Amino acid sequence: MTQPNPQPFMGIATFGRQPHTRDLTGVNAAVVGVPFDSGASFRSGTRFGPRKIREMSLLLWGYNTALGVAPFEALRVIDYGDVEVIPVNIEDTYAHIEREAGAILDAGAAIVTLGGDHSIALPLLRAHAERFGPLGVVHFDSHPDTWNSEFGDRPYSHGTPFRRAIEEGRIDAGAYIQVGIRGPTSGANDVQDARDLGARVITIDEAMRLGVPGVLEEIHRKAAGKKVYVSFDIDAVDPAFAPGTGTPEVGGFSSYQALQMVRGLQGLDLIGFDLVEVSPPYDHGDITAILASNIAFEFLSLIAIKRGGRMRDEG
Repeated sequence: MTQPNPQPFMGIATFGRQPHTRDLTGVNAAVVGVPFDSGASFRSGTRFGPRKIREMSLLLWGYNTALGVAPFEALRVIDYGDVEVIPVNIEDTYAHIEREAGAILDAGAAIVTLGGDHSIALPLLRAHAERFGPLGVVHFDSHPDTWNSEFGDRPYSHGTPFRRAIEEGRIDAGAYIQVGIRGPTSGANDVQDARDLGARVITIDEAMRLGVPGVLEEIHRKAAGKKVYVSFDIDAVDPAFAPGTGTPEVGGFSSYQALQMVRGLQGLDLIGFDLVEVSPPYDHGDITAILASNIAFEFLSLIAIKRGGRMRDEG
């Protein structure tokens, strides 16, 4: 019996209605949830992010009109499910993330990770760098996440992953760019510390002066010729458009600007993606998760284009 086209209020909420499986045979892209929020320093709740993003992804009809590609047709995409996390042990959780991500990469699939707080970026960077070498990184955020520590001498939290990754040689600091940094900081040198580590920091003020085309020009200049990992913290977007996040900062990008910047990454040698810090308890209207599901869809569209998926006719 032929099934009718499903309505967004029907069916099981896998990402984009793609099959839920851990069979990686022939898979081009795997959507992976990491429901971990024990690295957060303010509001928790991002452990519920992957589930809510999947639910809102039922609104994705399948064709990306802006990029002219249908990623679910151009690729074999699966919803891999969630990595097992240990809320009381960040290092055990890191080991699980790195192992699962490594197995997916070894099978030849690209990963789109749904967080979870931003601490999960470190094991993902480890897994990707293990296979691709030191990475170029495009990092959208309101915070630099290059602190040495947020909790005494503890090395891991959602404020430290990029410093640790640079120290471990996972990131090519000459090809690392942060976009959207803003807001009050704990000290006068917080942003400069990121620059001292080698990051090209585009604050929100500079981004607004440059405009989206100028930001994209800087990203491509910095990351061209590198294997590029993209990490998108939803708090790069203004809380007017993405209130459901743990550490909101006013004065950020609009939803449209965020989509434009992600779409503008095409042409880079993109090898992995994460979308983090969606905290559904702080968004009764789910607009944060709706935006997050669309950004993940844009990631999949970029993978499809890189692998030869059809582009729109510009003529």
